[in-house]
Amino acid sequence: MPQGSELVATFLAYTPVRFVPLAGEEAAALGALLVRAWEEGRARWPGVALPPGLFVTHLAVRLPEASPDSPIPPLLEKLSLAELYLACACLHGMASAHEAFERSYLSQLPAKLRGLKQPDTLIDDVCQLTRVKLLVATPESAPRIGEYSGRGALLNWLQVTAARIASKLRAAEKPAPDEDPEELFKLLPGPGVDPELDVMKRRHQADFRQAVHEAAATLSAHERHLLRLHFADRLSTYELASLFRVNQSTVSRWLKSARQQVHEETLRRLRERLGLSTVGLESFLALVDSQLDLRISQLLDEQRETGAPPPPGND
Repeated sequence: MPQGSELVATFLAYTPVRFVPLAGEEAAALGALLVRAWEEGRARWPGVALPPGLFVTHLAVRLPEASPDSPIPPLLEKLSLAELYLACACLHGMASAHEAFERSYLSQLPAKLRGLKQPDTLIDDVCQLTRVKLLVATPESAPRIGEYSGRGALLNWLQVTAARIASKLRAAEKPAPDEDPEELFKLLPGPGVDPELDVMKRRHQADFRQAVHEAAATLSAHERHLLRLHFADRLSTYELASLFRVNQSTVSRWLKSARQQVHEETLRRLRERLGLSTVGLESFLALVDSQLDLRISQLLDEQRETGAPPPPGND
């Protein structure tokens, strides 16, 4: 059984407000409340053994704004304490908490997204992205489950978070004017730099676009899904490794292989179509190569996969 006095000391050390010193009865009441909140969290999530000090610190940091002389118990009672218990455990990477979050919350997400009239073709990707962004730490940031403040139901917060992700994905599927494949050709040198390249720039836009489309079609469904997640949805190799349960070097190898396949197939098809020299084509593709990563997701199939197939075997 945790000591209420120790929890009070921890709590007050981490609150953003420097509260006035508590009288004996006030401190005892706050201690009892903190102990009860921890016990209720443990009872609701029996497989999640979160240390009381860690939980109380998590609560303290998320306490609503107040004046130094405000009574603390009413502030705590505004929070969904048992759900903050689970969020705290998820934030600290506890496998049992991740399982409980999956079972009690993420499993409801597809139905909630359908209720918001999100297209079925998007829902699987949204659920995957939400899971990764909320539960996976990256070198740049902690899991975003830590952004849950407890000032509303966790399921409602999850639904809003997923809806924002869905909105971003739907926006990303619409090519902006500067993302049209023809923009690649505007980046090439003007007339007089290389006659052969200038001919390609002026006459072969449609051939280039078609070649990239055909090259992308040679990728497997898993490779296309991986490229979308990386280039269109901006998942890092670190996040993708967590998503597919492989190491980061494996994801990097998959991406390099898929991108190289598109590059080589594009080159081969242009060579066959245009009958230009290998040197000319290599020079041409070298000029647009730095832009390929920015455009490749728009040049893949327009229809999103309804679900990603299992990835290849791990190393």
